[in-house]
Amino acid sequence: MSRGDPLTDEDRWPWLEIFGREISLRKGPVVGGCSSLKRAYRDYITEAAGEPVLFIYLNGSRELIARRMGEREGHFMPTSLLDSQFATLEVPAPDECAISVDIDATTQEIVGNLVRQLTP
Repeated sequence: MSRGDPLTDEDRWPWLEIFGREISLRKGPVVGGCSSLKRAYRDYITEAAGEPVLFIYLNGSRELIARRMGEREGHFMPTSLLDSQFATLEVPAPDECAISVDIDATTQEIVGNLVRQLTP
């Protein structure tokens, strides 16, 4: 990615396997971050974890994300790969263990929305 080449499924599978396995090795709640763009990736992580995994989908427009990417410094992923990420994206379906959070807000508002959705 740092060279401007989008990742393929072959590139992603080993990392997804490690991510799911690491979840399975932890006791209690675990928080991890990854771009599990496809349902197959999320299903694979859940299977490797051996228990239900709640995915949080950060929902934002291409324009918003491109602007934020352009404002950050020293990140390995260039803005030129954003289109490939959106082309790969499969938004979590209603039958998946996932919640959606709109990111067109301040950090405080995003976190507040997330907390409201996580609070029974």
